[in-house]
Amino acid sequence: MYTTSSLFLHTLAQVGITHAFVNWGSDHPALLEDLERQRVDHGDTVIEIITCPNEMAALSAAQAFVQVTNTPAAVIVHVDVGTQALAGAVHNASRGKVPILVFAGASPSTVEGELKGSRNEWIHWMQDIPDQPAIVRQYMRFTAQINAPENVPHLVRRALQIATSEPKGPVYLWARREVLEKEIDESLFNTPASLCRWPSIEPSGLSPSAVNVIGDALAHANNPLIITSYIGRNPAAVSALEMLSRLMAIPIFVTCPSATNVSLSHPFFVGVSFLAPGTHTPLLSIADVILVIDAEVPWIPMNKDNQGNFERPSDEARIFVIDSGDPLKETIGMEHVAGVAELVCRASADVMLYQLLNSGRTGSATGFYTRSKNIQAIHDAFIADMRNAETLTFEPNVPYLPSRIFGALRTAVENKVPHPASTLYLNETISNYPLSWSHLHPDTPAGMLGSGGSSLGWALGASVGAVLGGVSANKGAGKMGYELVVSVVGDGTFLFGVPSSTFWMARRYETPFLTIVLNNGGWKSPKLSMMGVHPEGHGSKVTGNRLTVGFGPVMPDYVGIAVAATGGWAWGKRIAAGDSLGDTMAEAVRIVVEERRCAIVECVLESI
Repeated sequence: MYTTSSLFLHTLAQVGITHAFVNWGSDHPALLEDLERQRVDHGDTVIEIITCPNEMAALSAAQAFVQVTNTPAAVIVHVDVGTQALAGAVHNASRGKVPILVFAGASPSTVEGELKGSRNEWIHWMQDIPDQPAIVRQYMRFTAQINAPENVPHLVRRALQIATSEPKGPVYLWARREVLEKEIDESLFNTPASLCRWPSIEPSGLSPSAVNVIGDALAHANNPLIITSYIGRNPAAVSALEMLSRLMAIPIFVTCPSATNVSLSHPFFVGVSFLAPGTHTPLLSIADVILVIDAEVPWIPMNKDNQGNFERPSDEARIFVIDSGDPLKETIGMEHVAGVAELVCRASADVMLYQLLNSGRTGSATGFYTRSKNIQAIHDAFIADMRNAETLTFEPNVPYLPSRIFGALRTAVENKVPHPASTLYLNETISNYPLSWSHLHPDTPAGMLGSGGSSLGWALGASVGAVLGGVSANKGAGKMGYELVVSVVGDGTFLFGVPSSTFWMARRYETPFLTIVLNNGGWKSPKLSMMGVHPEGHGSKVTGNRLTVGFGPVMPDYVGIAVAATGGWAWGKRIAAGDSLGDTMAEAVRIVVEERRCAIVECVLESI
């Protein structure tokens, strides 16, 4: 016997979805029944089911799986409450432009047994709300209700066609329990359903006139500058970006990254900023041509440097904004960059960069040799400053600085896993973002990922999904998955990440990863936000605990949480001032790589 649920799961498999991250509920009897039918009939299920005790962990894991594999995944949750429990992961998937199919059941609409699946539990009244998809609609690229089995293949394929077209993002389908239980004819189940006639939109390029205008501007610029945030999501664009930069001596500056956008060793890579005042490149204010490619926020107009000068382009600068899917940032209420641009273009980064490379203008850049030398010096100073910070002599009883921790971590990783393609960093360090995106910056594309959004709690669940995705996509030097996935988080983001659920998932599905917890005693970012508005106010003079952003005086046992959630499987250690940093990092890496267990290192920083 086949049901709508049979057809739904079968369709997911036919269109290429291999993994579903699930949190089951009372709306899913038909799905659970069909999965067991599959096991009885075929020995296994048509898609791999990953049980997730928390919905945000489920969506975070699915997001990283997609980020690694570049293929959609499914998330299945429970009615309105499970949809709500997806929480901030919905924001991350939307802002990160990650194609995920989210499915939820809904309370039955019949109450007297008129149809199979009618209401037979009290919660079916509690969970019947007027507009269930409204919970997530503004974050989804598409929402639809499955009303009958006959159009399941069409709805799934339309949803994925939209999800995988720029601007990419999550989609949401839902169905009432009676619909999921409805029996269907075997001929409907056996009807082929592929995506070959449901393609995503082809990547677009610049218009010929835009190629001419931008190419001429770059060729005649005295101080050109490229700014990007997430061009690294498109691996084909990274080599083109580096090539254009080299050929025309254009510095690359990265703001608010969520992917590895340029190799660390690239001679014209001049730094990273998360746009705190005084942290933008001085090249911004003197640039005469600025190419903004796939960037979230390239600068903040009101910010000033340490000398009181605005950190923004001059009024005479020629600014060109190119984005693969949403150059006007239509889902953001207020946006400033497109309002000062000469051209705003929707174009795929790899396509438009190769258009510029083939335009015949790359060999005639004004001031090439002098600019090359100057930019190389900026790059060299950037690298030297980082390495010096990593080797500063520490004082007894003084907590390690984040730069020292990142240096020790990177050294331990490179010593044990020498091939950079075999390591993936997941970065959710928040107040330490500028340092971690610099010191841990891989020298290879796709070596570090962020959530792409601002809702905290992504990294732990993402670690599970990244390990699964690495195996599925044949990542790593040996094409068998990553040797090492490293999740670097703050103590606040660790707790947001529902560690009891995510570490259980890691044990259940044997997805070992290394977690570095930077423990500064609470939420530093809210305190920094307060200081940014009230630098000399009352709150500037008190501790984090007094401000109610601290976790003290009795701190959680972060290592103990992970060990307990895995039933003792995970290994962990806490490092405070004077403890052996390098040896501990080396042992943690060894545990993950050799013993294939989770490892967690809590690093105690100066308290907020």
